[in-house]
Amino acid sequence: MDRNTIIAVILCVIVITIGMTYQQTLLSNEIIETETTSVVENVPVPLLASSSFTALGSDGDASKFSVSSGSLDITFDPKGGTVDSIYDKVNDVNLILKEEGDENAFMLYWGDDKSSPIDEIFDYSVSSKEVQGKNESITQVSFTRSYKEESTGTEFVIEKKFAVPENDEYMIQMAVSVYTKDGSPIPINIDSEMYTLSVGSQVGPEFQSLNGNYDYRRVYYKLADKNSRKTVNSGKFTSDDSMGWAGVVGKYFAFLLIPETQNVVNLTEAVQETGETISQKNIIYMSRMATGESKTTDVYSFYCGPQLSSTLGIYDNAKDNIFGLSDHNLKKALDVSWLSWLESILKVLLEVFYFLIPNYGVAIILLTILTKVILIPLSKKGSESTAKMSALQPKIQEIQAKYKDDPEAQNTAMAKLYKEEGINPMGSCWPMLIQFPIFIGLYGLLNKDFSLRGAMFIPGWIPDLSIPETIFTLPFNIPFIGSAIHLLPIIYTASMIFSMKITQSATSGQSANKGMTWFMTYGMSIIFFFILYNAPSGLLLYWTMSNFLSILQQVYTNKKTVAGFKKEIEEKDAIKAQKKAAAKKRNKK
Repeated sequence: MDRNTIIAVILCVIVITIGMTYQQTLLSNEIIETETTSVVENVPVPLLASSSFTALGSDGDASKFSVSSGSLDITFDPKGGTVDSIYDKVNDVNLILKEEGDENAFMLYWGDDKSSPIDEIFDYSVSSKEVQGKNESITQVSFTRSYKEESTGTEFVIEKKFAVPENDEYMIQMAVSVYTKDGSPIPINIDSEMYTLSVGSQVGPEFQSLNGNYDYRRVYYKLADKNSRKTVNSGKFTSDDSMGWAGVVGKYFAFLLIPETQNVVNLTEAVQETGETISQKNIIYMSRMATGESKTTDVYSFYCGPQLSSTLGIYDNAKDNIFGLSDHNLKKALDVSWLSWLESILKVLLEVFYFLIPNYGVAIILLTILTKVILIPLSKKGSESTAKMSALQPKIQEIQAKYKDDPEAQNTAMAKLYKEEGINPMGSCWPMLIQFPIFIGLYGLLNKDFSLRGAMFIPGWIPDLSIPETIFTLPFNIPFIGSAIHLLPIIYTASMIFSMKITQSATSGQSANKGMTWFMTYGMSIIFFFILYNAPSGLLLYWTMSNFLSILQQVYTNKKTVAGFKKEIEEKDAIKAQKKAAAKKRNKK
């Protein structure tokens, strides 16, 4: 294997690795029916030396109950007036993951004390309301509970109203109202906060581990006055800026918390934890500032659904959604790359093939063949450059032997040889580099395209192209692999080794470094085996099919092109020899 081929392969590895690594409002029309509250300046109530709150009245029905919409089944819990689970009926996934002992979603805490949940049993009612001007309805779930602040004796009410669309939207709204019974200031001020709202513990679906490429959970947020999102890398994030939205995003689903009432949330936090059964938990907190008013009503919107432009984008135009929301820029939560335009083109082609043959595995194979055909001019140019280098090996080795102690003279002689034969030493590299955008675009598409989720290729073997296929599971773990045995990575690695060997047969004798040749053949293949072991089946299907097509192309090149260039060089050498002999003969005369 010549030096240029080695450089090309190394560049390929670098680009693929970079590609894999890369891969990261105004007040709404309030639908929930609440009593009107004037917007006044928040004047904090004096901080009490010691606050103690007691729930008034007796506990009502503590049984959990469900509300169904077009897309979601939501299980409510009177304990704290919270949400126990959100099930996406369309995509068959529980969107909120939590383990035993975790608080429900939409739990409130006293002030900013996250060890003090407001988790008493709330009274509740359920009703259906028609949305004025929308010709659609919502299900309204109302929770209320009365409390007393012990040191002052002030009684107040906490009311939480949820609005669940009865259509197929994935947005839920919640209004939190706090008001005193005698018109005095709300007596809740703990470190300048009245309450903290939490959402967690994790967005579904269930996962065994998160590797950052093939499955992940990331915390994103967008400030109200900024057009771009920011990423929370790990650990704890705290911001006192005006928040547009904050949430947890997975490869296929997201939950995003949006404070619709402006200038009342003065602290947003994201906390990442490790649980006993959930390897990564991400909890979003929003803290509402204390106020000297006798009543407040704050509205929050909550998106819990697919990572799709079609479901996120409708909240940019008030006419497109039941709540009349606009300019939320939720599509900023989508994970798009700098090659998203290319991914969109490849997506259209994939859907065309799926329309012709409704099997995404077959569609991926046909798309791989099409891209190979499109890239034939480039790959052919690279193969021809490699073939020319192979045909020149006797002369190259002759120069290397002649000038083995004089590197400068060796380089000069090699450059002269390349110029005489019309060969660009980097000719095998640049065609590969030009093809990389398509490789990276296909990687991005097949790694996270929502259509592949649950898409079957071969029953009994590859039931879901969005996850690794498993042929059997061991009762123990293998280092770097785990207990699940996947067949596709093994087939892929075998095809890669065979492809490298076929390429070597075209460049035999080009490298005296047998160690490097062995590493490029077996070492790189083994490295990619571990890198791609847990890759989605659709992505591995593409890489494997691409290898098989490359093998066929290289076999043809070895039989036709290399032999042709050798014959061409021999004919040139014969003509040069004849001219040299004729010139010598003339000189003698």
